[in-house]
Amino acid sequence: MISSNIDKTTEPELGYGQLLAVLVRRGSWLLGVLAVTLAAAIVFTLREEPTYESSMQLLVEPNYQGEQDPDDQLNRRPDRKSEQDYATQINLMRSSQFTEQAVAQLKPRYPDLTAREAQNSLTLRQVAEDDVDTQIFELTYVSEDPVKSKAFLDTLQGIYQDYNLQQQELRLSKGVSFINSQLQAAREDVTQTQTELEQFRQNQNLIDPQQQAIALTNALNQIEEQQQDIRSEYSGVQARYQALQQQVSLNPGAALMAARLSQSSRYQTLLNELQATELELAQLRSVYTDADPKVQTLLDQRQNQLNLLQQQVSEVLGDIPADLDTSPERLLEQGQLSQVDLEIVNNLAAAEADLVSLEARQQSLAASSQDLRGQLNQFPSLIAQYDRLQPELEIGRTVVEKLLEAQQALRAQLSRGGFSWQVVEFPNLGRKTGPNPKQNLLLGAIVGIFLGAIAAFIREAIDGVVHTSDELKQQTALPLLGIVPSLPSARAGHFPIGLSLFSGQNGANQVQAYSWQPFQNALDLIYKNIQFLNPLSAVKSLTITSALEGEGKTTLAVGLALSAARANQRVLVIDADLRRPCLHRYLSLPNEQGLAESLESSSISPNPVEVTLLGSNFDVLTAGSVSSEPVRLLNSQRMQTLMTTFVAHYDLVILDTPPVLGVVDAVQVASLTSGTILIGRLDRVTQDELNQAAEALSRLNVLGIVANGSKKRSNQYTYLPERNGNTPTLGLLAASSPSRN
Repeated sequence: MISSNIDKTTEPELGYGQLLAVLVRRGSWLLGVLAVTLAAAIVFTLREEPTYESSMQLLVEPNYQGEQDPDDQLNRRPDRKSEQDYATQINLMRSSQFTEQAVAQLKPRYPDLTAREAQNSLTLRQVAEDDVDTQIFELTYVSEDPVKSKAFLDTLQGIYQDYNLQQQELRLSKGVSFINSQLQAAREDVTQTQTELEQFRQNQNLIDPQQQAIALTNALNQIEEQQQDIRSEYSGVQARYQALQQQVSLNPGAALMAARLSQSSRYQTLLNELQATELELAQLRSVYTDADPKVQTLLDQRQNQLNLLQQQVSEVLGDIPADLDTSPERLLEQGQLSQVDLEIVNNLAAAEADLVSLEARQQSLAASSQDLRGQLNQFPSLIAQYDRLQPELEIGRTVVEKLLEAQQALRAQLSRGGFSWQVVEFPNLGRKTGPNPKQNLLLGAIVGIFLGAIAAFIREAIDGVVHTSDELKQQTALPLLGIVPSLPSARAGHFPIGLSLFSGQNGANQVQAYSWQPFQNALDLIYKNIQFLNPLSAVKSLTITSALEGEGKTTLAVGLALSAARANQRVLVIDADLRRPCLHRYLSLPNEQGLAESLESSSISPNPVEVTLLGSNFDVLTAGSVSSEPVRLLNSQRMQTLMTTFVAHYDLVILDTPPVLGVVDAVQVASLTSGTILIGRLDRVTQDELNQAAEALSRLNVLGIVANGSKKRSNQYTYLPERNGNTPTLGLLAASSPSRN
């Protein structure tokens, strides 16, 4: 029998209808606050002093925007670029420096006037046309004296115009001074760059490194061409030199010395004398031996001639080379060259001289080429340094020229000033603006409604009581089985208000409620909705409970019994409240023996009493005497046995139980039945109490909830979900159209 039909509570969305319902329900709070604010507005209006308002209009335009059509001057609209400037002008005109000056000038006429009062009474706004701001600014001053309001604006007008002229002069001087400072800095930069460039040229001995590098490159190319020519010429001379050397048997040095000796007349004379002595000596030796005096004389003469000849060689050649053979035989051979040999030797000497000259030129050109290449290797860094200085100088000169042009243009531009403040509408005599009773009352009503609504919502938030069936359903997330209407007032001569049992009310008065047709229809619809919840399996036993006492459990139990009895069902109503039984008083039945006695002793059989009410019959089993241990009795095996017997003999068994909160009796009884119905009385049970009750019954088969005490009644068709939560089942539900109170 135990299953759960309770979903987790979802937070309800607050709609406009619910807001209106809160305001209606808490109307006293809303009306009370509204009355207080209206009373305050009336008192304020009666005590408010008269006020007067003067105004003037200023045209604020930038003078530097150029020539414009004077006919369109008043309606000219600022572009987006000047919006920020106009915002600055507004803040400037609102500043306290102007109001303080105006107050100081008006102090002799109005001693009580203060700067704070003037600041608070002055308003400034930008006039708009077709939702577009113009260049017209309107100043408004409010005072208790119409003459005073006009006088203040007249004074402020003069202060504005004086300030505008001062700012024009100051703007001109500041603007030119700024350009001058920039110009001075630019000139200093140009001078510094020129000095660096001049120092660079002096240190490197260069005017233009790029031109100089080109010149050095051309010179290097010429040297390389000359080196190529010299190498070709050297090859030819060397070939000629080798050919001449082959024609002469002597080496080049010996041949040169032989040529020089052959050209010496002194040497040739001595050589001829030596040859004559050699000839004579040869003749004598053919006759005599070397020991002969004549031969000895010739030998001595020959030796002297050789010595003289060697001295002459030294005089002609200088230092005698070590490789030169100066023997008599060689002296005789070397000193005598033919004219042809002498010419060959001279050509050989000339060729050797040409070779030496070409080698010297080649070495000189190689040294020059190496020097030029070294200089060219230094030129990239020099060119980079020059390329840095030269553009800086050109840029600096350009900046100086631009600054000079800007200086002249700025002088002409600033001479007209930045912004011009011109009066287009002079201050008028103050006109009366207050007090305004209608405006004050309307404002008081608006504020009162706003504050009253806040107070109503705060009171509603603090309350926590469930007021509508929608709130009841949303709070528990249970199917709403039906809505029981609130009964008419007892003063109308009918029956008491509400479904709950009140002390002092007799059974006859209680029973009268069931004869009221709307009440009877609501109970019938609740019974039908219970049957529609699970059409495949009829509900055989029901537990009726609530969160609190006095929410209508007993009346609902009897009402459902009547509805089932009218449907020809055998119904048994059991008073399972063993702590405070009331069903017997409700139906005026004896209670000497009932459920408690049957549970205490298995020998005592229950004896239900048949009750006839409004033409319908059902059985009632009262609670019996009050038990000190109701939980033990309800949890006994005897209780389960009796429930099995009752369910077997009756079509429907309804158990009226104590409230869920505070005791466990209702939970215990609900665990023995096939379904549980929770009833909640509107405008009494709170959300927390409902949540606690739903949590206590969360493990049981809770069929749904019944809203009790609704002040609006209407019958409408609705759909209730099947117990498995899939296909909706059409049923009749007695429910109010979503209640707003």
